[in-house]
Formats: sequence, structure tokens, C-alpha cells
Amino acid sequence: MPAILQDKETNPFESMMSRFDAAAERLKLDPGLYQILRVPDREITVSIPVMMDSGRLQVFIGYRVQHNLARGPCKGGIRFAPTVTLDEVRALAAWMTWKCAIVNIPFGGAKGGVICDPSKLSNSEIEKITRRYTAMLMDVLGPERDVPAPDMNTNEQVMAWVMDTYSMHQRHTVTGVVTGKPIELGGSRGRHDATGRGIMICCNQAIKRLGLTREQTRVAVQGFGNVGSTAARLMQEGGYRIVGLSDINGGILSPDGIRVSEAIAYYKEKRTLAGLPGTRSCSNAELLETDCDILVPAATENQITSHNAGRLKCKILCEGANGPTTAAADDIVEAKKIFIIPDILANAGGVTVSYFEWVQDRQGYFWTENTVNSELERIMIESFEAVVSYADLHHVNMRIASYMLAVDRVASTTRLRGIYA
Repeated sequence: MPAILQDKETNPFESMMSRFDAAAERLKLDPGLYQILRVPDREITVSIPVMMDSGRLQVFIGYRVQHNLARGPCKGGIRFAPTVTLDEVRALAAWMTWKCAIVNIPFGGAKGGVICDPSKLSNSEIEKITRRYTAMLMDVLGPERDVPAPDMNTNEQVMAWVMDTYSMHQRHTVTGVVTGKPIELGGSRGRHDATGRGIMICCNQAIKRLGLTREQTRVAVQGFGNVGSTAARLMQEGGYRIVGLSDINGGILSPDGIRVSEAIAYYKEKRTLAGLPGTRSCSNAELLETDCDILVPAATENQITSHNAGRLKCKILCEGANGPTTAAADDIVEAKKIFIIPDILANAGGVTVSYFEWVQDRQGYFWTENTVNSELERIMIESFEAVVSYADLHHVNMRIASYMLAVDRVASTTRLRGIYA
């Protein structure tokens, strides 16, 4: 494939738009509404000057894209990575709009990012970047405007810095300006496991539909960050057999099953999965193509493309990451009759519990972990069944059904609100 075509295939904004276009066409979306929903409401680029530990001044570039505010305040993570692009942030913001609509919570979509390499920065430098980035966005952030959360290379501590910076400018503590905070600062119980738990809940519903049992279902998980490791751990505790795991450097396989708790402990000590007793090493590419019942790509975008989709051997593809499958691979996956749980449904557990955290902060009343998990399960099951019903009604696959349902909900809200002019 020529490089220019490959670039287009792996452009996350192009992938998102092609699926949005397919949904809009099937919904016969009004051309005016189509124009409103296809472009972000607001895009902001900021320059972030930071005095480095060396005494040198360096300027970092940051973005915040607010895709749609029709259903409520914007919601979306902040990522720190050298590969951040405006197109990526645009796509992720739109995905958040559709994700929030899928689980029917009152948020629109946003996303933020800073072009930097946290592995080459000190803790002090990361704090300076975070605080200046927040200060530059004071006019657009807020519990009723835009509520950030952790994403790639950001965590509870980064969210605490965002909350503190925002609060200092407001002259009072505003816990509801971010989610994914430490519990001591108004975070929610159950937030850490939420995305992985949501993946498991979706898989539970999918195997019922396919007539499988947990004990006979083999699972391979690509990505061993919070989402992948949590999903693997919870699924094993729930009775699934985990036959493959991988991190950024490669993976491990064992047809007899991997004890995930041991893998987590081993990874903490060695910073790699390679060499875990009772397993054999494999590449990330091999793990994606391993013989399993459920494949959970929970790493980064563009892992399943037109080049390798034909070699998948799973029955269910449950997308733990955002955009792990390119639009060009969708037809191949469908032709193989793989049941897909699309990212905007599969990994929506995180934003759902972020919503719970926002609600708790605004109430000043905090829930037990059992309540959080019970409410999460209710919403994820209702959302899964709503997408399945849409797929059956419109004779489309789960991917297109999820976009149709999400776009329909946002379009309906926009119609009811009307256009202020």
C-alpha cells in the first residue's frame, strides 16, 4: 500500500468520520444537522512556556477540542505524548461525544493533549506543564463547561494539579472540575477499575448472545496498562481463561491459561511480561492473531488494519482502546463474522464512572464501591442491549449501530434545542 494511503487509513479523524458518515447516511440525517455534528464546536491551541530543571526555557504545544455541548458539559481526557496531533485530539473528542451518548449520560465530548515526552521529564516539569496548560484554559474549563480526566501518560496526580490550579484561580475548592482524582480530593471509588470492568460486562453480554460460557471462553488482551491489566484480572476472576497478554514490548501466550495476578506482580518487578513462568514469548502482532474466543485490543490506535484483519482468529473483538481498528479493516472483520463490541461502547465504563464522580462532587455525597459497580453494570448492560437492538432493527453490524444510536441521540437533542442565531 502506498504510504499516503496508509497514512489516511491510520488517521484517527478519518476513521471516525467515515463511520460517522455511514451512520448519518443510514439515519438520513438532515444536511444542516450533519454539518453541525461533523465539526467541533471549539478548537483551542495553547503555547505552554516552562522553565525546565536545567534553567532552559522550553515551549510546549497543547490542544483542547470541544466537539459538542448539546447534551451537557464537555467531558474528555488529557494526554501527554510526543505523538499528540490536532487530528488525533479532534477524533478523540468526537468519539467522546458518541461514547457519552451511547451510555446516555449528560455530557458532550472533548479531548486535550500536550506534545511532550513524560518519560524524559521530571515530576516538577510535568507539574509545571499541567498547571500552565490549565491556566491557559481557565475560560473554557469548569464543572458546567468542560470536565477533563486522565488519559495516556496522565494520572490521579496530574488531575489533582489541574483541580488545584483551577481552584486557586476561582478562590475556592472546585472538586467537580476534573474526574479521575485521588479519593482524598473527591475522587470516586471504583474509578480505577471502571473501564476494565465495563469491558468485562460487555463481554458477559456478548458470550450470552453467542451461546458461550465463561469457562470455555479464551481471552487475549493486548495492552497491560490500567485498562488491559484490569480487564484481564477481572475477567479471570469472573471465570474466563486468559491465554494471552502483552505490553508495549511484546507478549506472552499460554493455552492453559495465565494467572493474571501473578503476571501483574511479575510486571511490577521486571517491567516486562517476557519470561513469566509457564508462558512463551510472542510479539504484539502474534498476540493479535492468536487463536482465541475474545480479543481485547487495549493498547493504542490502529492496531488492527487492512493488513492484519484477515488473520484474526477471534469470535468476539472487544475494543478496550480508542480506535484500535481502522475503518478500512471494518469490512474485513465483518466478512469474518467476528462479533465486534466497538470502542465507544466497550470502553465507556470509564466515562460512566467519571460521570458518577462528577455527580458525587456536585452533591458532596459519596457512594460505596458496591453502589458504583452496581450502577455501572446497569448502565453498561442497558447500553449494550440498546446497540444490539439497533443493529437488529436496522440490519447493520454493531459498529454502525453504535454510531447510529449515538448520532441519533445527539441529533435529537440538537433539534429540540434549536439553533440560536
